[in-house]
Amino acid sequence: MRKLVYYVGMSIDGFIAGPAGEVDFFPVTEDVVGFIRDDYPDTLPTHVRAQLGVDVPNPNFDVCVQGRVTYEPALEIGVTSPYAHLRQVVVSESLGESPDPAVEVVSSGVVEWIRELKAQPGRDIYLAGGGRLAGALLAEVDALVLKVYPVVVGSGVPLFSADFSPTAFTLTGTKSLPSGMVVLSYERA
Repeated sequence: MRKLVYYVGMSIDGFIAGPAGEVDFFPVTEDVVGFIRDDYPDTLPTHVRAQLGVDVPNPNFDVCVQGRVTYEPALEIGVTSPYAHLRQVVVSESLGESPDPAVEVVSSGVVEWIRELKAQPGRDIYLAGGGRLAGALLAEVDALVLKVYPVVVGSGVPLFSADFSPTAFTLTGTKSLPSGMVVLSYERA
C-alpha cells in the first residue's frame, strides 16, 4: 500500500509559514537546493524544475495533494498546474471548479478519498500542505519528512492544525546540511 508522506519545511518552533502565509524567511541556500534536487526532485514545482535543469523521473511520488491556501501562490503568478509532472489534487471547499484540467479539486470526503488513493497501486503520495489539511489527515499520514530550518518565527501556520490527538511516530533518519537545515524522517509508530 502506498504511503501518505507529509514532506514540508518548518521553523525550529514548528511553523510552516508566517501569519500571512509568508515563507520567504526560510533560507534557500545552495546545499538546501542541492538536497531537494537530489533527494526529492518530485517536490519541486514544474517551473522550478525547469529553472534548475531538473529532468529526472519522479523517485518518490506520483501524486501531490495540497490545500487551497498552499495552491494560491501558484495561481498568483499565473501557474495553474504547478506540479505538472505529478497527478495534482487540491483539497478545497471554496475553490469550486478547477482552474486547470490537470488539477483535480476534492471538496468533501477527503479522508475517505485519501484512503481509496492509498489503496491504489503507485508511488507514495506527497502531502504538500498546509497545516489545516495535514491536521485533517493526521490519522492517514504514514510518514513525515521535515526540513527543519535554523530559524524561529514566533507565530504563523503550525505544522498541524488539529484537535489534541497525540500520534506517535518513529524517527527513521536524520540528515544535517552545512547551512544548518536538518532533515528529520519519521514513520508512523
